[in-house]
Amino acid sequence: MRLVAVPGARSLRRQLFVWLLLPQLVLWIAAGFFTYQLAAGYANRAIDAGLSQATRALARQVKPQDNGLLIDFPRAAQAILESDPSDRVLYMVSTPPGQFILGNRHLPGLPTGATPKVGEPFYYDGLLREPQQGEARVRVAALQLRYGEAGSPGQTLLVQVARSSANREELARQILLDMVLPLSVLMLLMTMIVGAGIRAGLAPLALLQRQVEGRAANDLTPIKLSAAPPEVRALARAINALLSEVQHSVAVQKRFISDAAHQLRTPLAGLKSQTELALRDADEASEPALVQRLQRVHESAVRSAHLVNQLLTLARAEPESAQAQDRQALDLRALARELTAELVPRALQAGIDLGLDEAEEGAPPLPVRGIALLLREALSNLVDNAIRYAGRGATVTVRLRAAGGQVLLEVEDNGPGLPAAELEHVFERFVRATGEGSGCGLGLAIVREIVERHAGRVVLEPVWPHGLLARISLPAEG
Repeated sequence: MRLVAVPGARSLRRQLFVWLLLPQLVLWIAAGFFTYQLAAGYANRAIDAGLSQATRALARQVKPQDNGLLIDFPRAAQAILESDPSDRVLYMVSTPPGQFILGNRHLPGLPTGATPKVGEPFYYDGLLREPQQGEARVRVAALQLRYGEAGSPGQTLLVQVARSSANREELARQILLDMVLPLSVLMLLMTMIVGAGIRAGLAPLALLQRQVEGRAANDLTPIKLSAAPPEVRALARAINALLSEVQHSVAVQKRFISDAAHQLRTPLAGLKSQTELALRDADEASEPALVQRLQRVHESAVRSAHLVNQLLTLARAEPESAQAQDRQALDLRALARELTAELVPRALQAGIDLGLDEAEEGAPPLPVRGIALLLREALSNLVDNAIRYAGRGATVTVRLRAAGGQVLLEVEDNGPGLPAAELEHVFERFVRATGEGSGCGLGLAIVREIVERHAGRVVLEPVWPHGLLARISLPAEG
């Protein structure tokens, strides 16, 4: 039985994996974005705290006097602030705001519309444009102060301290990397866990597939999935219902064939006996045409009787019938020895040298477990085929041996053999590789059916320079 996939249908495992992995990927990207924003915020707060201290410290160095402002900021301190090109700290003092007094006149001014409160730092990002240094993004803290005599409106002093954003961005990136790397490892572990979970979840489907694919085409026994999830059990019940209907239909056909064969045995046996008596009483010299007709009738009766017997054997070898019969341990060597001895007279009548090849006297038994009647029929069919088609004067040899936990039974002849292309084809029902003989094309099909019911295997191999070897392998008992 085969389950046919719909063209273009995608793997259920792949779809589950994609739909479970996609949210993880989206969450991973969102986590990276928010992590970067959070890291930039923390970096800004750390930088802003330093800039706030710097602006207040610089503001304390600006002291109002009667005739102006005294700025106590040595050039050595200025050189220290601006010494690191990768993390420059720039400042500017202006009064009124926007009118340069001291520092770096290229610092970006307050954003349009910004109204910082007096005495409270105001933070903003800006673009520093210097003729020699080029453009650079900076973080600026601006502190607005009032000075003058008490009771007078006074004047406004603006102190600005700026710091390059490069270190801030580097810090944010470093924090992002430090957080994204563990997130990536966690995502990888989660992906592996999801994959393992999908495999475990779909294991009942894989078991169902193995149960369906691993059985023979005529094996209609129910599928067993009692421990599977409800969804899989529902599928198994549906398949079992279909198998039950097919099994009922096949059983009806087999019952009809078996009943018909049983009903035909008696009249065919009577017809065969009557033709034999008629041939014995007929005078071939006076009535040659009548004798010829009687011979043809007799051959047809023999062929029909053989076909009926083969059909009955095939019905007994079917899975349902084979399961109903008791299996027991038996000695395949003794069975082969007994059957070969029974078939020797028939082989002699056909001009065939039939023998059992035993390597030594008192060879040990070769035990197998099975149904003696069916195994005897299988061996009988192989020997019968060899006698029928090997040709007069040929030699047929039966041999047995044990190898690798298997019992091998071989029937070899030195007849014309079969073409290589037919070695597998002849196991099909009603297929004959030659028009000679009186076979019906069921012998080898019966052999394969019986051997497979015993968990064995049967093959045909050519023999050099000519001939055919039929080999049955069965599991050894014990």
